[in-house]
Amino acid sequence: MSTSVPNATSYALSDSWTMTRRELARWGRQPVTVVVNLVFPVMLLLMFGYLVGGGRGLSGDYVDYLVPGMLALTMAFGLEGTMIAVTRDLDKGVVDRFRSLPMANGAVLVGRSAADMLQSALGLVVLIGVGYTLGWRAHGGPGAFLGAVGLLLLFRFAMLWIGIFLALVAGKPELVQAVQILVWPVGFLSNAFAAPGSMPGWLGTAVQWNPLSQTATAVRDLFGSPGGESGHVWAALAWPLALLAVFFPLAVARFARLSR
Repeated sequence: MSTSVPNATSYALSDSWTMTRRELARWGRQPVTVVVNLVFPVMLLLMFGYLVGGGRGLSGDYVDYLVPGMLALTMAFGLEGTMIAVTRDLDKGVVDRFRSLPMANGAVLVGRSAADMLQSALGLVVLIGVGYTLGWRAHGGPGAFLGAVGLLLLFRFAMLWIGIFLALVAGKPELVQAVQILVWPVGFLSNAFAAPGSMPGWLGTAVQWNPLSQTATAVRDLFGSPGGESGHVWAALAWPLALLAVFFPLAVARFARLSR
């Protein structure tokens, strides 16, 4: 009995890694999709930084405020690739074929989420590099820098499982775009581009309660950027963990029902 649990865990990890490599292999077959996912946040950063402008209620360079906000916003956007992959596998019966193999039941979802997290980490590296090119700098030290990156990836992980659950509910790839539209209000009703203090009172209050805003504020504080406020790290931890506590089991349960 004592060896069965380690063996089961080992098999589950091995199956999940196999599914992760399957998703990574798609990168080579769909390089345009990968490049678009990396370039889109850069285009938003350049557009808001130089074309649209902003920074009402802020002192200093707007780019210093914008870059951490864009890093947080990027962790909320770009979920459609994962959502479409999940629904496509379900729609084409790929999951049914995997289920006929001696494979851990949740390995497909874990592999897909692991590949998404790797791409998200790569996207952060690219966007941080562009931010440095534009003159933004992190002033909080190595530990604070790693803490900020950790908060960003935690927020992405929570958003990812929300996306997986919604994809499983949608069931069809063509419905994913309609579901993905729900992410846009979350992204733009935040402090990614403007300070809540520059907004009408009711709107600023709603923006401050947005989980994305909590992450952006905490990240700005850790980076030493304008708009950061101490004490928001705990909220930036609590929101993603609470979302994971709700949507991770919902996604697993939904997947188990679809796999019967």
